[in-house]
Amino acid sequence: MKIFPAIDIKDKKCVRLIKGDFENKTEYETSPVDQASKYKYHGFKNLHIVDLDGALTGKTVNLDIIKEIVSKYNFKIEIGGGVRNTESIKQYIDAGVEKVILGSGAIKNKEFLKEACKKFKNKIALGLDEKDGNLSVSGWKENLNIKTIDFLKEVNDFGVSRIIFTDINRDGMKTSPNYEKTVKIAEISNCPVVISGGVSSINDIKKAKDLNNKKIEGIIVGKAIYDGDIKLDELAKEIDA
Repeated sequence: MKIFPAIDIKDKKCVRLIKGDFENKTEYETSPVDQASKYKYHGFKNLHIVDLDGALTGKTVNLDIIKEIVSKYNFKIEIGGGVRNTESIKQYIDAGVEKVILGSGAIKNKEFLKEACKKFKNKIALGLDEKDGNLSVSGWKENLNIKTIDFLKEVNDFGVSRIIFTDINRDGMKTSPNYEKTVKIAEISNCPVVISGGVSSINDIKKAKDLNNKKIEGIIVGKAIYDGDIKLDELAKEIDA
């Protein structure tokens, strides 16, 4: 079970949103680079980064920060947020990230997803963000009348290398992840799945491990770290990949 501590970047700062709402955000004093340094110090190997400025603009706004994190620390980084063309994907891969997460751009344009998977083999992760069973896009502002599972079945053979499944109703709420739905996604998916949204305590990590599901690759931990509900030294003991 890989543990992905999270860094969400907005205006060069680390922030966390409640249910993806940009009006309901908490800013933290630490910079993204300093936060990455803390994660490195505690022995984490994987990192989940979201460029929230990118999510709003559709551009790689914080590429310089990503490059600095890559050059200073040897993380396996997955990054998303407004990646809507192959040039942006190439910029991130050239910067040294392990996987680029496609969301809105791929869901609205399946051909873009297919092309990206073909061009950047084993580098594309797909973010499936769900609210009440349906996919949500554009910084979670737009709810589509598309069932998550139906969409996954349509793109399952494209060559996506990782699915990140987020239950928006739980994101930033620290109410525990939606394990049941994540397991359903994993049963269908042709690639590994990462749990996202709602981690509230170390018990949530243990529960994810107890699922003992080989298709579930890892779990993302964000707000619970920043708010001190999960201590990094405690979380580091759960690292095994």
